[in-house]
Amino acid sequence: MHDIRAIRENPADFDAALARRGLDPVSPAVLDIDTARRTCIQSAEEAKAAQNAASREVGAAKARGDEAEFERLRALVAAKKADIARLEEEARAQDARLRDLLLTIPNLPLADVPDGADEAENVELYRRGAPPAFDFTPREHFEIAGVAAGMDFETAAKLSGARFVVLSGVVARIHRALAQFMLDVHTTENGLQETWTPVLVRDEMMLGTGQLPKFGEDSYRTTNGWWLVPTAEVTLTNIVAGEIVEAATLPRRYVAHTQCFRSEAGSAGKDTRGMLRQHQFEKVEMVSITAPGDSAAEHARMTACAEGILERLGLAWRTVVLCTGDMGFGAQKTHDIEVWLPGQNSYREISSVSTCGDFQARRMNARFRPEGGGKPEFVHTLNGSGLAVGRCLIAVLENGQRADGSVLLPEALHPYLGGRTTLTPEGQLA
Repeated sequence: MHDIRAIRENPADFDAALARRGLDPVSPAVLDIDTARRTCIQSAEEAKAAQNAASREVGAAKARGDEAEFERLRALVAAKKADIARLEEEARAQDARLRDLLLTIPNLPLADVPDGADEAENVELYRRGAPPAFDFTPREHFEIAGVAAGMDFETAAKLSGARFVVLSGVVARIHRALAQFMLDVHTTENGLQETWTPVLVRDEMMLGTGQLPKFGEDSYRTTNGWWLVPTAEVTLTNIVAGEIVEAATLPRRYVAHTQCFRSEAGSAGKDTRGMLRQHQFEKVEMVSITAPGDSAAEHARMTACAEGILERLGLAWRTVVLCTGDMGFGAQKTHDIEVWLPGQNSYREISSVSTCGDFQARRMNARFRPEGGGKPEFVHTLNGSGLAVGRCLIAVLENGQRADGSVLLPEALHPYLGGRTTLTPEGQLA
């Protein structure tokens, strides 16, 4: 959420930043509500002053026997009391209108974010690793012989419908091994604190990280009002919601492996084959809570943490910075990491690492107390996948495939698979 004072003081700059996202100016509407709210507050304060003055004079009029003045002053006090109640109610209504409007306005892009309308204008920063060379036409993950028995879309459709999968046997074990490997690296080498959080959350938590109010259709809600998290960003970031933490405890770096749930609204016809785009999936999510001056360096650090997983798995990837038209609602700047998928002959997103500044912190009222004292300030929040487990499984299977339908598995996973190195064409470990 945005600071109304910043909009009030620099409305043209605010609208210019939104224009970079392809949005129309909003400051006139915001400031109209803000002016109405402030006018009500000021009028209420003036009415209180008049009421207090009249109240002080009532007793004096009574004491000197001026019955007419006494009645006039008493009526004035009553009238001002009614005015105050009306004006305060109107101020609350305008305040709610202002908050509702501010909650729908996306974050402002940082100055170094490239301008652009959509993903076609994202800017590649670099590529790492070499895509494998095959002497046969590489298959997509679900077409590989050794994978087929352990990746069942028909049974999943019977159980739940489209965009679900049942993993079993060795494929399920590799999937689990990937999540365990990611957690081990992040906790033992990258300094993140492993955290286990609920996947059902209240409205306030979704609002705090920006999924509500505008994007409710992208998530699932239970009949008793909980939301299924689209990512552990929601729970990890909200750990500090409503808190004032000490500066000495920052940065706070969390990591969690959770189930995630997305309705994939608007994705009809996209990635309908295989398990690239699912309603239910797993992610290892990273979240950092920092002091404002540290968030830029933390963004680079988190990007490197995610990339390090791909490097250890021997996968090729590229990192792009999203343009203004492709960034998420709450982001100031986003790095997308895209892994090479031979079956699609393309790079596909496997992680988005975003810095949000104080945008989420204002929505959550998450602050820190500076060292040496002083007024509490809003923290900065960052989030990123480290990585999407299912997509990582796809990448491992497709990049390690061989002509006979077997899959050579990354060395980093061997300790998690009993020292075995290969998924055979029959779907066994060898």
